[in-house]
Amino acid sequence: MASGALAKRLLLVGALGVVVLLVVGFIFGAIGSKMFGTQSFIEKPHIQLPPQPVFPASTRHEHLALSTTDGHGSSGQEATGGKEEGAKPLASGQFAVTNTLLSSWLASVVLVIFFVLGARRKGLVPGRFQSLVETLVEGVLSFSSGVLGPEMARKAFPVVATIFFFVLFNAWMALFPFYQFLGFTVDGQIKAHLLRSAGTDLNMPLALALVSFVFVEYWGLRAHGLSYLKKFFALGNLLRARPTGLIDAFVGFLEGVSELVRVFSFTFRLFGNMTAGEILVVMITFLVPFVATQFVFGLELLVGLIQAIIFGGLTLVFLSVAVRHQEH
Repeated sequence: MASGALAKRLLLVGALGVVVLLVVGFIFGAIGSKMFGTQSFIEKPHIQLPPQPVFPASTRHEHLALSTTDGHGSSGQEATGGKEEGAKPLASGQFAVTNTLLSSWLASVVLVIFFVLGARRKGLVPGRFQSLVETLVEGVLSFSSGVLGPEMARKAFPVVATIFFFVLFNAWMALFPFYQFLGFTVDGQIKAHLLRSAGTDLNMPLALALVSFVFVEYWGLRAHGLSYLKKFFALGNLLRARPTGLIDAFVGFLEGVSELVRVFSFTFRLFGNMTAGEILVVMITFLVPFVATQFVFGLELLVGLIQAIIFGGLTLVFLSVAVRHQEH
């Protein structure tokens, strides 16, 4: 009875704390500061849609149009003696490590460490961490088997699982606070974030879309040989001067267009959702900081999972169509 009463009191105190933080966040957020004349807790954010170079420093300064007086900075701060003229795009052929590229490297390292540690100490009776890793792997394999069948699912599993977990880890890791607060500052304001979700860089979704496209077409050719190309070049009846030849050729053309359109749909679906989610998190943090942001984080956890399932699931569906394609 005593423990139950203590739990209720702790729950009540926690609920009151959440309400207080919600009210304080509203009063000192952008909305409340306009209504009540208070000072906003967070400065107006500057949303930079293109990825920003972070290394080397000279490229970062050139991109941000900054001039440095001493060339030194500590804790991510840059000294500046000039005026900011606006971000400049990278020149053609100019190489730099961008914040989105750095984020994708970090996600890849975390992904490898996660599964290596999960498989390192395998026991007959798995522990909690091993059980989690096995559940994730078996879940993706079971989902793949439901679409492709057990035999083909095992062949496609490495690529599909890599796509799924890479999208998922990139989306979820971007919700950690240090993604928003680590960066290179000028006059106390972050001008270039050190890390930024790789999904907000069009290059990453495009690269994954191309991997998925090549993977599907490879297995289509491997399963049917050159006869797979008849799906796109149905010219037999046209060469024989049959009336249905034009229809077959046009249908083949539509099939080819539909295959190529998948690359664009994959790319912009993931890019759009990840970019919109990042903007939403930043704006809610600015408008109503503290508690209200947590609801957006919960939504973004769900969006990241859905996008990973959609990307991996559609790859499986298109692969199933390719390997089971038959000439009618």
